[in-house]
Amino acid sequence: MTVNLGVWISNTKSRRDKLTPEQRTTLAELGVDWA
Repeated sequence: MTVNLGVWISNTKSRRDKLTPEQRTTLAELGVDWA
């Protein structure tokens, strides 16, 4: 299954309220900009 990274990031950002604190921290460490 191929996933477009841009789509995945967009979906993840739109669902960030459902992420655990650990998931948010990990994504922030990877450089995901939540603004």
